[in-house]
Amino acid sequence: MRDRPATEADVHEIAASMPHVTRVEGPKAGNSIYQVGGKSFVFFRTPRPDAVDPDTGEKYPDVIVVWVESEADKRALVQDPKSPFFSTAHFDGHLSVLVRASRIGEVGVSELRELIQDAWLAQASKRRAERWLAEHGS
Repeated sequence: MRDRPATEADVHEIAASMPHVTRVEGPKAGNSIYQVGGKSFVFFRTPRPDAVDPDTGEKYPDVIVVWVESEADKRALVQDPKSPFFSTAHFDGHLSVLVRASRIGEVGVSELRELIQDAWLAQASKRRAERWLAEHGS
């Protein structure tokens, strides 16, 4: 059976389904921020000058930031120019990748679930991460 394309709603559903998650709204635009133990692991960014359409110069209104475990994981996601994942100079040295909600359908739900679970694991306390991994056989 083929994996269906992910949606923005899947991002919300998967992030919210992880244990000990709090969803907060950003102070400027009410954008969703998903946190575990007070640490963000997925958040919807407000438009910023570092992520713009190369043709129009317009700020992307739909950027989602997802934490990754390592710089190697980040490189693996952003190295292919056809990938929906990208980064900007603002995120150099930051263990996260960016993806536009308008391109999230280029990722299957299974891959998105794995990416968000890994983001949660990267930000969760060691105890919570170990418990989750033990319960999920990873």
